[in-house]
Amino acid sequence: MNELNVFLEQQLKLDEDHLNLLSVFHFVGAAFAFLGILFLFGHYYLMSHFVLRHINSTQNPNGVVLFTNIFTIFKWVYLALGIWFAFSGILNLMSGLWLRVRKNRTFSIVIAVIDFLHVPLGTILGAFTLSVLARSSVKELYETNQTK
Repeated sequence: MNELNVFLEQQLKLDEDHLNLLSVFHFVGAAFAFLGILFLFGHYYLMSHFVLRHINSTQNPNGVVLFTNIFTIFKWVYLALGIWFAFSGILNLMSGLWLRVRKNRTFSIVIAVIDFLHVPLGTILGAFTLSVLARSSVKELYETNQTK
């Protein structure tokens, strides 16, 4: 019986350590998402500043019209990606906070599935999050924390 208690204590410690690491990695994932927004701003600036200035200085009106129409599409792509990165960053931040306090396990599972779209680091984070949150000992840890 004493060996069982030692095993359960070790498993509890291991689960606590894994959940703390996952919360930190979700914070890192959120930081990468916000860095992605900064990258989009920089890319938009470079595209608009250098390429459009070069196109406007040329004498070919057909090329200018074609490229400005394509750049209009790029603006919508930049906006969609920016919204996606902001949404993903906020959700990862929330998941990291809730992993730290052992609440909203289902929310963290959903975010782990969404993280699979952020290849390659998000895929690894999602897989590890799912594997840790699927443990029965972690489920019990969340349930005991909810009753408090």
